[in-house]
Amino acid sequence: MYRQLQSRLVTRLGELLRSKYGVELDSIGVDSPPSVAMGEYALTFCFELAKRLKKSPRKIAEEIVAEIGAVPGFSKFEVAGGGYINARLDRAAAAREILNASAPGARTNENEDKRPPQEKILVEHTSINPNKAAHIGHLRNAILGDTFVRMLRFGGCRVDVQNYIDNTGVQVADVVVAFAQFESIHTAVAMKTRIAEIEVTGTRFDFYCWDLYARISQWYEQSAENKAARLHTLHEIEQGGNAASAIAGQISDAVLRRHLETMQRLAIEYDFLPRESEILSLHFWDLAFALLKDKGVLYFENDGKNKGCWVMKRAGSAPAEAAAGEGGVAGPDEDAKVIVRSNGTVTYVGKDIAYHLWKFGLLGRDFGYRRFYRYPNGHQVWISAEQDDPGAPHFGGVSAIYNVIDSRQADPQNNVIEALRAMGYSAQAGHYTHFSYEMVALTPRCAIELGYHVSEADRLRAYIEVSGRKGFGVKADDLLDALIASAEKEVVSRHPDRSEADRTVIATQIAIGALRYFMLKFTKNSVIAFDFRDALSFEGETGPYCQYAAVRAANIFRKAGTSAEAVLAKDRVAAQWLAEDDIWELWLTASKLRQMIEQAIATTEPAYVAKYAFQLAQSFNNFYHHHHILNESDAARRDFLLATAAVARRELLRALEVMAIEAPEVM
Repeated sequence: MYRQLQSRLVTRLGELLRSKYGVELDSIGVDSPPSVAMGEYALTFCFELAKRLKKSPRKIAEEIVAEIGAVPGFSKFEVAGGGYINARLDRAAAAREILNASAPGARTNENEDKRPPQEKILVEHTSINPNKAAHIGHLRNAILGDTFVRMLRFGGCRVDVQNYIDNTGVQVADVVVAFAQFESIHTAVAMKTRIAEIEVTGTRFDFYCWDLYARISQWYEQSAENKAARLHTLHEIEQGGNAASAIAGQISDAVLRRHLETMQRLAIEYDFLPRESEILSLHFWDLAFALLKDKGVLYFENDGKNKGCWVMKRAGSAPAEAAAGEGGVAGPDEDAKVIVRSNGTVTYVGKDIAYHLWKFGLLGRDFGYRRFYRYPNGHQVWISAEQDDPGAPHFGGVSAIYNVIDSRQADPQNNVIEALRAMGYSAQAGHYTHFSYEMVALTPRCAIELGYHVSEADRLRAYIEVSGRKGFGVKADDLLDALIASAEKEVVSRHPDRSEADRTVIATQIAIGALRYFMLKFTKNSVIAFDFRDALSFEGETGPYCQYAAVRAANIFRKAGTSAEAVLAKDRVAAQWLAEDDIWELWLTASKLRQMIEQAIATTEPAYVAKYAFQLAQSFNNFYHHHHILNESDAARRDFLLATAAVARRELLRALEVMAIEAPEVM
């Protein structure tokens, strides 16, 4: 509601500025006044117009207020200070709009198929190397990406969710080498048997590979010959059609299934799992290579450190054609990006260019698709293949891309954007967003609680970085289990009468809410130092605090013998009580969810939604403590206070749902 009324006001002001002054502003900025007592919107554009119109800002403000006329939903416009305009809403009319606000315009992939595929948005997130268990850093990526998907769907966008699987990379090669070196496994049949043997004992295969990965990293350090085994195996996997690539396929698929189960615990789902093996086997790169050369983006280096390589000019350097001679051959260039090495192998950036040409529907070739995993709710996950399963959908050909990848990948991401632009695909390059974020570490206290040895020096640090290669890391499932166990202790102490099954469900909801909120509340470019106690606290800016506010609201309706839904179905808006600024502040805050989500999408910053949920929970709790709803003797005022609580609860639940945080029955 707040956003719609703001849009209505801006439209009217734009019309007035054109008719009265003949001016068109690029934008009319709207802020919130310091206090709701001053109004709901503050306008500052008169200061911008002062020089153009050669009038004082206050004089312009007075003229605007005199001629703006009636704007539906607004009661008054006032000049303030040296040229501000404060806009006041008709509180009763606005409250009715808030009360009757429809559910968010979320769509699911299942009911969107009639929309043109070109309107789809693609969000790629998680993208864990399928060589060992997921760790705490992967959780930040997946939670950011999943929340962004939910925000887009809240706004009615059609979204495909992809999780890129690098099943031919060096990390998978390391585990192939480990099984060969430590367990003498050299065939796909033997690998399949070994996976079954490991899991039948109750050991998770991704956990088993976690330890193997650390062991093989140490083995490589013993000799140059050992390190050579990695490179040899990597080349075999990339080439395909041999024992090493078949073993890699067995390992990566088994680990990937475990990754999906881990993320499912956090309510994170995917639509499509594109694998690098198919990008290679379906010759995506060959097509991309031809396009890059045809459009003059690549040239062959015949001298200098990049001799024998195909390279791409970097942004800001001279055009490739200016440096290149006949036949696309250029002289040495220190500002070039190698795309094809002198030995003929393609760099990561080269394969990524091909992949993104496919994403935008520019490659002229598609993956095959086969069924890989089905969630308990029936949602089907598809994986890339060389041929389609019957009834397979097709992905790609989207209008916009968001890649959730950590900040260390900024340069490769920019290289792909540069390549698209250089090929003439400027529109697509402009709709390609690197959703960057920083790493997750542990507080020393958290590391100790998880059983790690922490030196005296490290105990004094703000955070400790984790490293799976060094064996110092936190498996995502171990973290989730520890959070649930910690939450369950609190639930048992507060609700000893609840059944064990109930307590486990409640503890799981609290733990997941705590983790997701903790990962979201920090701006994405902040390094996070994770801490159990901070995340699970019922006080302060935490997930449990927001959940507690929702549970508290539900208890009001239970004790009143009604439901929030029943209260919302009645018109209980009363202008005389909306005049109380603290109550109106809660209504106004409740009306801003859609605005916060739009802001979060525009800035790729989900922290705005987390902050909003906390502020709404705070505002509701203040209302709860100042207005004793159930003890209110005036029946009409009691109904109005119930309506206020119902609106606040509804919008808080919607905000939590966007973050995939559930409100438990009790806290």
